[in-house]
Amino acid sequence: IPCGECSLTDDILKHTLETDLDGIPTRVSTFDWLTFFWRPLKKGGWHAPIVMVEGKVISQGNAINRGVLVQAIVTEHAKRTPLKGNHVFGKKNCPHCTKAKAALDAKNIEYEYHDVIESPRALYEMLARVKPIIGDKTPVTVPQIWLDDEYVGGADDLENFLL
Repeated sequence: IPCGECSLTDDILKHTLETDLDGIPTRVSTFDWLTFFWRPLKKGGWHAPIVMVEGKVISQGNAINRGVLVQAIVTEHAKRTPLKGNHVFGKKNCPHCTKAKAALDAKNIEYEYHDVIESPRALYEMLARVKPIIGDKTPVTVPQIWLDDEYVGGADDLENFLL
């Protein structure tokens, strides 16, 4: 009989993969703790339930935090998958986001808009894609824009790009 937190983690994992992470290819392996306890020990995991993503322990000892799971998987996916097409990551009521979208609309440039407040997946994808470009210590602002598969930057960068 699995412990309550193991059972919760399993349910959260399944639901998160079906909803928040739909479309991201994942492979899930579940192991019995008593038989395979030594596997996560090498990576610092010692208290079930243990959740690992790409060999890193992201949760142990408690039911998984859904946001931590989404961030870990989206980050790994972003490392492997280039962003194709035109994308604007922003938020409602952001004047810079509104300005950027209006500039793209005026040029009849189609784009996919991702609201980083309404969608944790969009937030984590934006962070995973921008931080390697701007550096870990640079604050991330919105909008963050990609056009024709290439990183443009923010609204001011877009203005210069479209000239």
